[in-house]
Amino acid sequence: MRRTFVLICIGAVSVCAVLMAQQRVPQLPEPTAPHPNPSRPIPKPEGATLKAPDGFNVSIYYDNLQGPRMMEWAPNGDLFVSQTGTSTIAVLRDTNNDGTPDTRSVFVQGPVPAPRGGGAPAPQVCTGEGAGGRQPSGIAFQPGYVYIGYTDCIVRYPYKSGDTQLQGKPERLVDLPGGGNHFARNVAFNKDGKKMYVTVGSASNNSEGEDVRRAAISEYNPDGTGFRIFASGLRNPTALAWQPGTNTLWTSVNERDNLGDDLVPDYITSVKEGGFYGWPFSYIGNHYDPMHVGKMPNLVKTAIVPDVLIPAHSAALGMVFYTGDQFPSHYKNGAFVALHGSWNRSKANGYKDVFVPFQGGKPGALEDFLTGFLTNDGTEGQITAWGRPAGVALTKDGALLVSDDTGNRIWKVSYVAKK
Repeated sequence: MRRTFVLICIGAVSVCAVLMAQQRVPQLPEPTAPHPNPSRPIPKPEGATLKAPDGFNVSIYYDNLQGPRMMEWAPNGDLFVSQTGTSTIAVLRDTNNDGTPDTRSVFVQGPVPAPRGGGAPAPQVCTGEGAGGRQPSGIAFQPGYVYIGYTDCIVRYPYKSGDTQLQGKPERLVDLPGGGNHFARNVAFNKDGKKMYVTVGSASNNSEGEDVRRAAISEYNPDGTGFRIFASGLRNPTALAWQPGTNTLWTSVNERDNLGDDLVPDYITSVKEGGFYGWPFSYIGNHYDPMHVGKMPNLVKTAIVPDVLIPAHSAALGMVFYTGDQFPSHYKNGAFVALHGSWNRSKANGYKDVFVPFQGGKPGALEDFLTGFLTNDGTEGQITAWGRPAGVALTKDGALLVSDDTGNRIWKVSYVAKK
């Protein structure tokens, strides 16, 4: 599927012009030369701790996982965790109801991805009956099924409450474009379960001519039919989350690299049906990418400015709205976002979990929430980190879980002070 851009303007005063008039395009720095500084993972230093705001306690929820990324609760209270390091879906169960899992099972196993920097390439397609796919990420439950987003496809597995291993035959519902950059595929359903949404990131940094399903959020029926592009121009959309009290879908997006330390901001944003968010021609509204200056001017005029900008190269991944009651009222209906951490800037951005408060349904300014994963931010040579946040989820009693795919554990943040 080749990407074709179509611009529709209606009426004497075009819808396109009205959209642009309603947006405030932020001022951004000029592009500069890139200064890559990929982080080096290190073991957790003796005595190293994570820091959360006053009144919160940070503890290990589960340890010794294998690249944990996204997390989703099964109907019976088991926690399903995608493990990209082994292409498995782990099931964590709390058998004695003490608030901490004490058993781990493997629901499904896919082909193990090749190590970075060498080795034979992993298969590019989902496997057949009785097996999973490559590098699982998103997980979603619907009555009788669990859906898994793999690099190359969406698979639907039969599921009944309490299953810890695959029972029955999986269905490969949707084939997805694989290869290139950005392996993660998330999957989520709307509130009535009648529509499925799938994220696919771009194959490149900022090239034209990619498959129409890349750099986009697509919509399907639950059986994989009814494909259409829901929103486009999103370089690497990762999380999918529904804003409480609304029918508004939000996503987190990793923007492009190689334009300097401070370009381009990542972001979280509400997703407008049929919206175009700039990639590859522009970013953060109508700021042209230097590779594409002057191209598709009518389309670039319609590029939507995201709701919340995040410092460049932070790598915004998991996102969850806080609907629990454990935390103080400041956190109610706000968004927690896992920032996996930068590689394409001289000093580190990200490597933490942040919070975005919402008032009256509108987002406020970013706040640091969980920090301490870094041991060297790049001030003295290579960035080093003993952990990198990837996914976020809420427990039934309102604590926050943060997966760490470098430290191979899940952290739990609880509020312990009096409200």
